Amino acid sequence: MSKYTLEGLYAITDSVLMPNDNELLDRIEAALRGGTRIVQYRDKSDDATKRLRQAKALIDLCNQFDVPLLINDDAHLAKTSGAAGVHLGQSDGLLTEARELLGQDAIIGITCHDSLAFALEGQKAGADYVAYGAFYASKTKPNASPAPLSLLAESKTQIKLPTVAIGGITVDNAAQTLAAGADMLAVVHSLLAAEDVEQQARRFSQLFSSDS
Repeated sequence: MSKYTLEGLYAITDSVLMPNDNELLDRIEAALRGGTRIVQYRDKSDDATKRLRQAKALIDLCNQFDVPLLINDDAHLAKTSGAAGVHLGQSDGLLTEARELLGQDAIIGITCHDSLAFALEGQKAGADYVAYGAFYASKTKPNASPAPLSLLAESKTQIKLPTVAIGGITVDNAAQTLAAGADMLAVVHSLLAAEDVEQQARRFSQLFSSDS
C-alpha cells in the first residue's frame, strides 16, 4: 500500500515544452512549490540514458516535497530509477506484470479514456487509480476521444479508486471538473507552459482546498 494520498494537482512533464534538464527541473520545482501533489515523467524518446538521468533527478526533487514521481508507460524505468510507480496506457503492458515487477507499495495508475469497462478491469487487476479523459480539447493529445464529465460521477458508483481527470484541464474548467467527481487533475500545458508556473500551480491547488 502506498504511503501517498492520491489527490490534488497532478503535473505531467512534456519533453517538447521542457527540452533540457534545467528547464525540466526548474518548471517541476516551481510546480511543486505551488502545491503539485503528484508528478508523472513522460518522455517518449528512445534515449535511455537521458530518461534514466532525468527520472532520477526528478525523484530527488519530488522527495524534497514528499511527492511521488510516476513514470509514464515504462515499468522497467520505474524500477531502475526507483520511482514511486508507473502510469500505464491501454497498450503498455499488463498491470499485473507491472505490479509483480514493482511490488505492492508501488503506485500503478491506468488510462481508461472514456471507458468505465477499462476502469472496472483495472480495479480488478489491482490499479491504485484510474484516469479518464480527454474532457476538454487537449494540446498534448488533440485526437483523444472526448469523455463526458458525467463519467466521473458514474465512476464513483462502481469504482472505489481515486480518479484522475485529464485532457485540456485549465484553471477555468478545473472547479467544474472537481465538482463532477475528480480527485486529481492532470495538467500539462496549462500548468507547465504558464509564465509563472508556481503561481499557476497555486491557483489550481487552491481549488482543491476550497473543494474539501
